[in-house]
Amino acid sequence: MTPELTALALAGLVQSAQYLTYMIAGQRQLGRNVAMGTRDHAPELSGNAARIKRALDNHFEGLVMFTLAVVVVTLGNQSSVLTATCAYIYVVARILYVFCYVYGLTPWRSYVWFAGLVATITMIIAALIP
Repeated sequence: MTPELTALALAGLVQSAQYLTYMIAGQRQLGRNVAMGTRDHAPELSGNAARIKRALDNHFEGLVMFTLAVVVVTLGNQSSVLTATCAYIYVVARILYVFCYVYGLTPWRSYVWFAGLVATITMIIAALIP
């Protein structure tokens, strides 16, 4: 398995951990009945639970582009030290992003997010250069 595919698998585990954290935080805040109900008129999350949810939503968005980058690098047989490094930068950035978001570390949250984006774009560009 390429380092980029390993990083993608790790990113999936990070997202799973985020999802589990969100489920626990949401249930603590709203209660089990709301979590297991229809959620037709569920109250909005607030505080850390809402931040965890927004960080999770952001990872769903970022993971699409990162997956594209990994697929292009892997199927294009363009794996390199640069693309592998960028892939791991993305994973570390996603972990740091959650902490920055939950603890309200601005503007660091934006800088960390940007580092993950630049790493992803760099992977795509590197795959296009023979």
